[in-house]
Amino acid sequence: MKSVFLFSVLFLTGAFLANAQEINKPQTTADVGMTPIQKGNWIVGGAIGDIGYSFEGETFKIGLAPTAGYFITDGLALGLQPSLSFRTVKDGDDIWGYGISPFIRYYFPQGSSASGRFFAHGNIGIAGSSPGDGATLDVGANIGYAHFITQNVALEAMAGYNYKKASVEGSQKHTGLGVSLGFQIYIPGQR
Repeated sequence: MKSVFLFSVLFLTGAFLANAQEINKPQTTADVGMTPIQKGNWIVGGAIGDIGYSFEGETFKIGLAPTAGYFITDGLALGLQPSLSFRTVKDGDDIWGYGISPFIRYYFPQGSSASGRFFAHGNIGIAGSSPGDGATLDVGANIGYAHFITQNVALEAMAGYNYKKASVEGSQKHTGLGVSLGFQIYIPGQR
């Protein structure tokens, strides 16, 4: 009987002490409003898991696309986006791709929350590949969502349509759908 009583007291004391401790959870959201996307701020980051499928060549692509931009007005950024990709070709040689594109990104005021924003991201530039015999036009139109985990860092998901036209990668044109995950760091500018 003594051991049951002693065990019960120890169990209740341990449960009480465990409940009394505060558990520090990592920050997963931040109320930012318009602060990160104001005129004069900078944006740096990129897509770290750019995945796509081509309709014409039955190829699968994975890539890396860093970005750097400047907010020319509230919610509208212009910038530069280099890219590096690896493409597997069905019954053919694998291909390394590269390119550089200016981009424009607009954050929609509608449908936003205090910790997230929908955006449209468009780019037009040049790209090449190895093997390949020249540069190609590279155009992309994407929509996405940025979820702010801190005042200056957002996790992003994007989906969209990409088009390339030239005799690169063994075909005359290359179109496809793509999905990417990434992050952006919003750096306050001087006012």
